[in-house]
Amino acid sequence: MQFQQLMYFVAVAETRHFTRAAERTHVAQPSLSQQIRALERELGAELFSRARGNIALTDAGEALLPLARRILADADTARHEVQELAQLRRGRVRLGATPSVCTGLLPDVLRAFHDRHPGIELLIDEGGSHDLVRELARGALDLALVVLPLPVPGPSLTTVRLLEEDLAVVSSAASPPLRRPLRIADLQGVPMVMYRHGYDLRELTVAACRTAGFEPSFTVEGGEMDAVLGFVRAGLGVAVVPSMVAGRSGRDLRVTPLAAPGLRRTIALAHRSDVAPPRAARELQRMLLSSHGRLGAAPAAEG
Repeated sequence: MQFQQLMYFVAVAETRHFTRAAERTHVAQPSLSQQIRALERELGAELFSRARGNIALTDAGEALLPLARRILADADTARHEVQELAQLRRGRVRLGATPSVCTGLLPDVLRAFHDRHPGIELLIDEGGSHDLVRELARGALDLALVVLPLPVPGPSLTTVRLLEEDLAVVSSAASPPLRRPLRIADLQGVPMVMYRHGYDLRELTVAACRTAGFEPSFTVEGGEMDAVLGFVRAGLGVAVVPSMVAGRSGRDLRVTPLAAPGLRRTIALAHRSDVAPPRAARELQRMLLSSHGRLGAAPAAEG
């Protein structure tokens, strides 16, 4: 089994077309088809059904696709690692983070990292923890900033706790102030702006309201962090946000802390346990831990 054969196979699987796959991989279409047939002979199974010109993966093809993607991603990471020059003058970091972490935690650290290593390319993938864990597993990310506990079942990941963060309630500065001290129970009947399904803060907020004995009332739901803050500024309701985001929210939003015990979340750095992050990613990891203080290692999530 050759590396190029796997590359051609993935291209056909993703384009569902041999000619477009050949154009994408810069090879003649007959050569690509020949390599696919050679791969099928070696594996002893057809990877594609080709009925009436429609290209579809067989069961064998479906089984091979995630493995082939991981092999290609790991090879790409290895190539960048080897090509890095001394003193991190060149390279890249593929970092995943939740939207709230992108807004509150990353800007200052990435600014310092870029000032120190201007030749390092920074690729940021913004998404929920569920999505980021999946991207880590298939080798599409070097590091990810995720909210603990990790989604289960999950791949084998190494996590290092980065910080614990209080959550607060934000409301429009033009609306009447919320009572202080503010308890979760005080939000019963208060119109709320809510994040999309699968968003960590949505799950945390809804669970806290239910623990307090009520179902939250939504005026708008389905947004990410920037959209939620915009809806709150427009006076559509209140929202629960991380303290880092609240601190950057501006004068048009009022920040109300939650009474003890309040709500907290834990942010961790995660990477695959079976592959060491590239050198540039390790340097960014070091700067993140140095900036926010290491709280200790969390157990790896086995899967």
